[in-house]
Amino acid sequence: MTFASASAPGSPILATEPQGYQPGVCNIGPDEIAKRRRSGHVGVIATLVTLIVLLAIGAPPLARFLVALPAAIAASGYLQAYFRFCVAFGSAGVFNFGARGTMQHVVDAEARARDRQRVLQLSLGIGAIAVSVGVLAVLIPLP
Repeated sequence: MTFASASAPGSPILATEPQGYQPGVCNIGPDEIAKRRRSGHVGVIATLVTLIVLLAIGAPPLARFLVALPAAIAASGYLQAYFRFCVAFGSAGVFNFGARGTMQHVVDAEARARDRQRVLQLSLGIGAIAVSVGVLAVLIPLP
């Protein structure tokens, strides 16, 4: 563990990894968070458009489950932005707090393990949201 001096002399504060990285907690900075938030917006729009089209053409209930795909994109974007944690970066063992595309590698094995645990948690959440939206779309009664 490392320590850094706080603003008041003589009062050390616990520093996290370089540039704000916290294993299993936070692996992306403001630029990456904004990118994921935008993908969440796109996913919501795609979900709504897909559902409206499927309802307009009178698609059978099981076919309406297709809305789960864009709903997964929306859930992925929003959850990653909210938790400040990229699933792909966590899987690859990298993090980024600078400009997009300037990733750094996680070298500590324990930190990588915590990242993989967070990847699993977020992936399960994304899947649960997507399936829930798909089931709701199936259950919408047609006139």
